[in-house]
Amino acid sequence: MLRIVKMTFKVGQEDSFLTHFHASASKIKSFPGCKSLRLLRDQKNTNIFFTYSRWERAEDLEKYRNSELFSSTWAKVKPLFLQRAEAWSVESIWYDEE
Repeated sequence: MLRIVKMTFKVGQEDSFLTHFHASASKIKSFPGCKSLRLLRDQKNTNIFFTYSRWERAEDLEKYRNSELFSSTWAKVKPLFLQRAEAWSVESIWYDEE
């Protein structure tokens, strides 16, 4: 299962977000069921970021979303948002590894 989260930050808050992300990334990656985690940044609007995570099962993602780790991480980054985050749980139907 794949999870994509789009986050748009107030201009000038990008470095604060990156600090929080880098402090939490290894903990998120080691959360049971998390297979991979990527952080992407829009090339034109550099205050827009996406997380792209792969989870073993939907239940693993839900456990993470209900965890203290998620709550504490989200509490730090949510005040930095310009607008509400958007999230999608998707399935991969085709993949071409380069």
